[in-house]
Amino acid sequence: MRKILRENDGLPLPVLVMLAVIAGMTVANLYYSQPLLNLIRHEFGVTEFTANFISMITQAGYAVGLLFIVPLGDMLRRRNIILSNFGILILALLGMALAPNIYYVWMASLLTGICSVMPQMFVPIASQISTPETKGRNIGFIISGLLTGILASRVVSGMVGDYFGWRTMYLIAAGLMLLCAIVIVLFLPDIRPTFQGTYRQLMGSIGRLVREEPRLRLSSLRAALAFGSFLAFWSTLAFKMELAPFYAGSHVIGLMGLCGIAGALSASFIGKYVRKIGVRPLNYLGCALHLAAWWLFWFSGNTYRGIIFGIIVIDIGMQCIQLGNQTSVFELRPGASNRINTVFMTTYFVGGALGTLLAGTAWQAWGWSGVVMVGVSLTLCSLLINVSDRRYE
Repeated sequence: MRKILRENDGLPLPVLVMLAVIAGMTVANLYYSQPLLNLIRHEFGVTEFTANFISMITQAGYAVGLLFIVPLGDMLRRRNIILSNFGILILALLGMALAPNIYYVWMASLLTGICSVMPQMFVPIASQISTPETKGRNIGFIISGLLTGILASRVVSGMVGDYFGWRTMYLIAAGLMLLCAIVIVLFLPDIRPTFQGTYRQLMGSIGRLVREEPRLRLSSLRAALAFGSFLAFWSTLAFKMELAPFYAGSHVIGLMGLCGIAGALSASFIGKYVRKIGVRPLNYLGCALHLAAWWLFWFSGNTYRGIIFGIIVIDIGMQCIQLGNQTSVFELRPGASNRINTVFMTTYFVGGALGTLLAGTAWQAWGWSGVVMVGVSLTLCSLLINVSDRRYE
């Protein structure tokens, strides 16, 4: 009989590792396109702005999945929800690989984003099942897996795109998702739902959480603005590095993702010290690192050294902001962990989609200087929220 895990039982290490690895492999689907944008736009003969919509639509789809699918983890067996999503995701990735025009790519990107939300069920599992002493560390471990997947996705997709074409990357991704689904069937323990009622009641309870928990609103918004700043950089990097003085191919752009390994390694470390350092100081630190990174992108953005150091700094800053805020909100209502995560991560990825859209628009109008202004502005908005509202800290 499959083992049932309950709140505060403690998360077994093999299960934690499995969740982190599958989380990384799944979230990678959101970022394969970033080093491939130039290849895609050249094949279909579209503008940079049109190609950049692929990233924005994928992020928006992820937000839709977070809002309408992840809450089901509190009401239904999570294993069944996860497997259903994997089935649709495999079809969406195959659709990307076979797309005859940019509009099919957009449609498949939307479905890919919607159905890549499984890792956002893994994070509440870590929060709900872990003991209080290990909660922050285990959440940080899964976030490390997510970040590693993001970094690896850019490196792998860039190399595969250059040598085998961008469509091959999505065929490979579909195969990886099939492998993940098999592992879930064999090894994911059962977790009892915590919500009894209809789907309509479930979604209505999300609205009540937003109204009744001001700290959830505050943490979600300031993290979302910072994530928008973060993706403003990543969504336009391929366009910048295609030009002088880099003239870089997609494999070089993908390799830039390896520079963010410091962010992935720092996540588990930061997670252990969230309670000791405090959420507000971590937000100040994260915003300061973001601004430092954008300073590097502005003054040294035409050198590999400036880009590389900026990536390291902005990645670590993003982990300070995300982990501090996300770990904090999970403490509000443990029995509603999936719905809490839905509010936080939906807001988070709406912020990412906004940053991607603004950066793409700014690139078309003003080039790299416009992108830098978008990144700095979003970071300052996040910082302003942190400075001005101290009532709920």
